[in-house]
Amino acid sequence: MTKFRATTGLGLAAMALIGATFAASAHAPAVKGVQMTVHKSPSCGCCAKWVELMTAAGFDVIVHDMEDVEPIKDKNHVANNLRSCHTALVGGYVIEGHVPADLIKKLISEKSTLAGLAVPGMVTGSPGMEGGAKQAYDVVSFDQNGKTGVYAKR
Repeated sequence: MTKFRATTGLGLAAMALIGATFAASAHAPAVKGVQMTVHKSPSCGCCAKWVELMTAAGFDVIVHDMEDVEPIKDKNHVANNLRSCHTALVGGYVIEGHVPADLIKKLISEKSTLAGLAVPGMVTGSPGMEGGAKQAYDVVSFDQNGKTGVYAKR
């Protein structure tokens, strides 16, 4: 093999690697520096675990421990049937309960007109609720008018 072909081959391989890295990062929404405010009970262990997972996913999490989070849910128009143990605000969206980080990132990157996402209740196997037999669950989207839909199934 000539020196030219070897150098060209290495250059093409490097360009392919850079291109693949760029393409992968274009599809993986970044959240570095995106602030998330979480309202939760100071004594809730699963909420604390969810906060840890959001921090690990790259969100800049600010926690407000409060004895009663219902006023936050009311203020942000979270319907009673969508409520869970904590409420987060991020990127202009309301995140209710144990919503997976990848779906929050997707919602933000889509610049959706939705009001937010919810995992109603306390579903075993959802982020922060690991342990025990994992249950299948829906991540529910909701809009400003209260219309809901299934955003994802887990």
